Amino acid sequence: VQLQASGGGLVQPGGSLRLSCAASGFALDDYGIGWFRQAPGKEREGVSYINVGRKFYADSVKGRFTISRDNAKNTVYLQMNSLKPEDTAVYYCARAARLLSSLWRAPPNYAYWGQGTQVTVSS
Repeated sequence: VQLQASGGGLVQPGGSLRLSCAASGFALDDYGIGWFRQAPGKEREGVSYINVGRKFYADSVKGRFTISRDNAKNTVYLQMNSLKPEDTAVYYCARAARLLSSLWRAPPNYAYWGQGTQVTVSS
């Protein structure tokens, strides 16, 4: 099982980025995938989650971020619009140990993690 996160970078406030999480060693259909972020000195927090038929978002990103997946490419995306300086963090994708609902925000519920991609929002 491998997860490869990419797409981070430096963007001005109000800009957009699309993160990708390329999965290998398993089929996306069978598992939920979460996006997390961690800023310096802060705990890792859940940003968004997707599994079959369900999507969840943290309140801080609702209406600005959109999670999606392409089963043919075995890839999950996080489209981030209207970015703010407080979105600056290292972003990680992770595979849940099982299908989740209300517990999607908890990192211990994820068995595999990608390496992270840096997102910096600054003018």
